[in-house]
Amino acid sequence: MAVTGNLSPQWLEEQYRIWKATPEQLSDDWQAFFEGFDLAHQAPTVDRDLAAKASAVDSLIYRYRDLGHLVACTDPLSPCKQDHPLLNLAVFGLDEGDLERTFYPLRYPQQSATLREILDLLRETYCSTIGVEFMHIQDPDQRQWLKDRMETVRNRPQLNEPDRLDILRTLQKATLFEAFLHKKFLGQKRFSLEGGEAMIPLLECLVVHATSLGVTDVVMGMAHRGRLNVLANIFQKPLENIFAEFKDNLELAFVGDGDVKYHKGSSVDRKIDGNGSIHLSLAANPSHLEAVDPVVIGKCRARHIGYGPGGRKRVLPLLVHGDAAFAGQGVIAEVLNLSQVDGYQSGGTFHLVLNNQIGFTTEPAHARSTLYATDVAKMLMIPVFHVNGEDPEAVVHATQLALEYRQQFARDVVVEVICYRRYGHNEGDEPAFTQPLMYERIRQRPPLHEIYAERLIKDGVDPSQIKALEQETADTLELALEAEPVNQRDVGFQAKWAKVQREYTPDQPKTAVDAERLRTLTDKMTSPPATFHVHPKIAKLLERRREAVSEGFGIDWGNAEALAFATLLTEQVPVRLSGQDCRRGTFNHRHAALVDQENAQLYFPLAFLEKGQAPIQVYNSILSEVAVLGFEYGYSMETPEGLNIWEAQFGDFANGAQVIIDQFISGSGTKWDRSSGLVMFLPHGYEGQGPEHSSARIERYLSLCAEHNMQVAQPSSPAQLFHLLRRQVKVPWRRPLIIFTPKSLLRLPACTSTLDELADGRFANILQGPGDAAEIQRLLLCTGKVYYDLLAAKQDAKRDDIGLVRIEQLYPLDSNLLQETIAAYPKAKEFAWVQEEPANMGAWPHLRPQLRDLLDKEPHYIGRKAAATTAVGSHRRHQQEQQELIEKALGTKD
Repeated sequence: MAVTGNLSPQWLEEQYRIWKATPEQLSDDWQAFFEGFDLAHQAPTVDRDLAAKASAVDSLIYRYRDLGHLVACTDPLSPCKQDHPLLNLAVFGLDEGDLERTFYPLRYPQQSATLREILDLLRETYCSTIGVEFMHIQDPDQRQWLKDRMETVRNRPQLNEPDRLDILRTLQKATLFEAFLHKKFLGQKRFSLEGGEAMIPLLECLVVHATSLGVTDVVMGMAHRGRLNVLANIFQKPLENIFAEFKDNLELAFVGDGDVKYHKGSSVDRKIDGNGSIHLSLAANPSHLEAVDPVVIGKCRARHIGYGPGGRKRVLPLLVHGDAAFAGQGVIAEVLNLSQVDGYQSGGTFHLVLNNQIGFTTEPAHARSTLYATDVAKMLMIPVFHVNGEDPEAVVHATQLALEYRQQFARDVVVEVICYRRYGHNEGDEPAFTQPLMYERIRQRPPLHEIYAERLIKDGVDPSQIKALEQETADTLELALEAEPVNQRDVGFQAKWAKVQREYTPDQPKTAVDAERLRTLTDKMTSPPATFHVHPKIAKLLERRREAVSEGFGIDWGNAEALAFATLLTEQVPVRLSGQDCRRGTFNHRHAALVDQENAQLYFPLAFLEKGQAPIQVYNSILSEVAVLGFEYGYSMETPEGLNIWEAQFGDFANGAQVIIDQFISGSGTKWDRSSGLVMFLPHGYEGQGPEHSSARIERYLSLCAEHNMQVAQPSSPAQLFHLLRRQVKVPWRRPLIIFTPKSLLRLPACTSTLDELADGRFANILQGPGDAAEIQRLLLCTGKVYYDLLAAKQDAKRDDIGLVRIEQLYPLDSNLLQETIAAYPKAKEFAWVQEEPANMGAWPHLRPQLRDLLDKEPHYIGRKAAATTAVGSHRRHQQEQQELIEKALGTKD
């Protein structure tokens, strides 16, 4: 009840007169106030019992809206619940004698109704085959929007006969497709949709209705169950191609090693009668059930940014989950948490939970601690629709309502279809081993299309018409089985990827930038508006950066990185950097966003370089690795023209996203013909900070390297980083780039570059240290920070006989260049690999056989002994180990 100013008696009296004459002119709050006032004013002449019962009816209505889902008939395998103690009339002080009494409930679709009529409406709306959880939503407008749309139609769709026949047709296609595969390819895994066939009319309804609401792109992620059915009946993948995959026809083998048929992605432009067309994209994914979720969200975010204003209504993320996975996988909560976070919003995701009521062989009681599989989604205060999977009309209605809610409020929405799995986890399983009673009930259930056909026949539909539809589907399947596969290469190098080269080539494009250009950009980056109040320490940092570029030396890591970004942005290359604390930088070196010290306003220097530049995005992410890295991977798949970077807070923490690295980043090219230019910044270096803040696990990334699937580098100077980042978007191909970035080197005076090194040259895969190569007798090969430790020790000891070689790109290793470099030291007789990491870690396990081949003998290893953990916890012990390592490298200690 919003009120401004003084409430004079005259004003209140005027409002009261308005309420008596035309109550609808006043807000709901004032209407309720005057209703209560009248009741109180008329007492004792008004029946006090009636007033109490009127209040009880309002409470009853609220309770049904809040808890009606608890008695909704949503489980096709269980008898419907008849009542719930909290919904009993007696709880509210009501009884059957009140059923014919007329009441005037607040915020109800009708001005007056008998209690019997009110109960009928509430039970039909909230306790039929749709149960809705929505009263936890704190926004009253959203709650009212949902009530208005549910109670006025009692949560039932308004369908004509053609609509109902369309539903039947999709059910027939879904079921007969599965039965055909079972008959023709007996024993082959297909992860059948049978028992959950309602998903197909749901998706068909979603696609058609989304088109009418202005959606132009649907990006979908789902696991393996029902995937082939979706490909056939929603994505219209040629049936003959699906059957050819079951026959394992080699002529359908595409680029790389490929993947099983129920992991593959697809895309199609579908024509929708009367509404134009819509682009559908199904992301490829591994067996790791929910790992694809953040990938889909990232893809959608990139698309809707690309569309500009209004893009969020055009692009719809659609995720299909299983019940056990939705409740059990932590990535679900992380992805939900991205929903309303700046920089990661995607306009609301449509979550379809296909609840088979079992996870492999695990029953719900052992799969979750919550009542519903979907309870985690209520963290977002969004509606959750629980629908009986054997009522396809209810499924369609919930889908339409959920989609409209998403379009209206730009928030996630959940539709849970409660169904069952007719067979085991796969067609080779016997589910009765572990769930005999459940599967006895399932065996007694006829297929859904037959149940729905009987319903239509009872409503007057001609049975011969239904039979004709079924025969049409059966004939289509038989004809496709005999047909030749369609030449439909579902490859990733189409549309915006068409100009990207699929094959890797060892290119070294021009990455240098004119010195004067670098000075100009530096001046702009280090000159915030005069009215902006910069922190004094940041002001000094900006001044040092400007002086370094102006004077031509002393350019540190943060300065070179900013220049790499700036030059790309002014060359129309969009840049996106995301990660925990990445705006400032974990180690206080970046400061991509400046904060006004008087009003906390943000200023992004990289956004104000010149008119018409490409956009810069720098976002501090949620405290997640798997969801954010998956998101950025998905984003990069939609933006091959851009530089997309994910930064780990410490490189060690990236293992929280190992599934994304293993299943997507390293293998997507050979499995699915999908590439990515994503860059990963992984802070790495041994400085005595213990096991969890030292190593980014170089060995793990190198163990994933083969067939030029990605790049792994450890640049050791700011200029090297500058050229490497620019090279990433200048080469004609795209591969993920793993960069092990420094920590202590960020401020090491020796680790700086000159302006000439940025204005000339390019990224060097291998760098030689100072000294006369002709006089070197002991050659030390290394990568990263340890080079500076070795250099300082060599110079202190005046050891001109020791040479240093840095391998900057660890994969693909430039073997020819390395061999030429080694050959440049004709007197060298001793060769050693030096690293900070233990012997079973770092680059040594990967490089050892390659160095052996190049040297024609076993190279000497200098470093920490093999260990179960990356580093020691004691700083003193670390220093002792480091000193011992350096002494061994110089040959002063055995």
